[in-house]
Amino acid sequence: MTQTVSRCRIEVLVDAPLARRVVAAAAAAGVTGYTLLPTLGGSGERGAWTDDQITGAESKVIFLTVTSEQKADALVEALTPLLESHGLILMMSEVDVVRGSKF
Repeated sequence: MTQTVSRCRIEVLVDAPLARRVVAAAAAAGVTGYTLLPTLGGSGERGAWTDDQITGAESKVIFLTVTSEQKADALVEALTPLLESHGLILMMSEVDVVRGSKF
């Protein structure tokens, strides 16, 4: 049977221009691996939105990482002040990964 290790998965829905701040916070927390995923649209507390590919005014991305609990906690702490002020959506969950040393 394949051995798995428990890690933390963090997903942050962020306005595209602010993605650099999330990436910088991740680097400061020691998170070295991440993926930025494009989004098409959605709906939430502030209403419906779509990715306006012409102006990029409402473009959002999802920052996704899998990391250790210690680094995840540091990243969440760094991003907490931005949740309300910048409308970030942050989700954190526990995942089992193969090759845990990669995370």
